[in-house]
Amino acid sequence: MTDTQIIDGKTISAALRATLKTQIDFMPVKPGLAVILVGDDPASHVYVRNKIKACAEAGIRSFESRLPVQALQAEVAAEIKAFNANPDVHGILLQLPAPAHLDSAALIQMIAPHKDVDGLSFINQGKLLSGDESGLVPCTPQGALRLIQSVETALSGKHAVIIGRSLLFGKPMAQLLLAQDCTVTTAHSRTRDLPALCRNADILVAAVGRPEMVKGDWLKPGAIVVDVGINRLESGKLTGDVDFEAALGKVRAITPVPGGVGPMTIACLLTNTLKAAQAGHST
Repeated sequence: MTDTQIIDGKTISAALRATLKTQIDFMPVKPGLAVILVGDDPASHVYVRNKIKACAEAGIRSFESRLPVQALQAEVAAEIKAFNANPDVHGILLQLPAPAHLDSAALIQMIAPHKDVDGLSFINQGKLLSGDESGLVPCTPQGALRLIQSVETALSGKHAVIIGRSLLFGKPMAQLLLAQDCTVTTAHSRTRDLPALCRNADILVAAVGRPEMVKGDWLKPGAIVVDVGINRLESGKLTGDVDFEAALGKVRAITPVPGGVGPMTIACLLTNTLKAAQAGHST
């Protein structure tokens, strides 16, 4: 048994945001972030409101485009093109999920790569794959890596298992850990004997969206666990993809849900916006 460190995403993200604000305070031209929101999804509205608030606190200018749920592909594309051409906008974010009738993937590729603060354009994906640090890295995996590094900076040679292979998280997370010289295994719905695989993980990252799927006896003693899942139970309680209570006393460190990865996502969005602004003013 061991004392398990609870990785406090709120505290770590607050420190990062304070550092960003100090840098932005000295910039003659403030970074600008544009958010495009289509439709009336309640969760998306909450996310956008939180992002706009975080921008204001950091000194980042925000630009909003709110379109009705029936907006056409061409209308959303026109907003993206306008923000691409606006020199005051350094980062552009299309809030996902967009309404089903829209081709979100095509719209994302219309965002200028140097303004793609979600890191989802083919250019930024390619830069991440090739180790080119000039690209913009997706915010949630970037935040997850920062949380891991808050516990352990010497990651070389460690076995990292990522449960989930999404373009939004699993695949970029694997590339970030490979860049730290980890041995990386990406697990998914077709993986055989997932519990045995997890028991060999020095670092376990769960991102599947299934409440408490990862049981305590799946975890290697002394492992670092990052729980990206956020699930609401019938009781209304929020829980992650890992059985948190069963992990306590067994693993070295674990992120809570909520209060772990979530706050880091917004902090890393601000980081990407600042990086985009700095790159734009250096050319």
